[in-house]
Amino acid sequence: MKDITVIIEIAVTVISAVLTGFLIPLVRSRITTEKREKLEFWLSAAVRAAEQLFRNKANSGKLKKDYVVSFLLSKGLVFDVDEVTALIENEVYKLKQTTAE
Repeated sequence: MKDITVIIEIAVTVISAVLTGFLIPLVRSRITTEKREKLEFWLSAAVRAAEQLFRNKANSGKLKKDYVVSFLLSKGLVFDVDEVTALIENEVYKLKQTTAE
């Protein structure tokens, strides 16, 4: 009976180590990837909408950015403002490159 207890304790220890060292980081990275993909999808849609909505307004950069941020927040997305600002700039750049071709 003591032999089985020792084997079970070792098995639980090994399983705990595997969960802690491999599976939990894998799940965390997957969630982060999914959130980032969702953010990028909605960010692209919001940037395109802002460009369309405010295309004839002079000095509309702040209006566009505020629209994009509000839109993302309405989708329940939580983000770092500096990261989103960089992503917005990147999306605007890509959009301009696409329309220039």
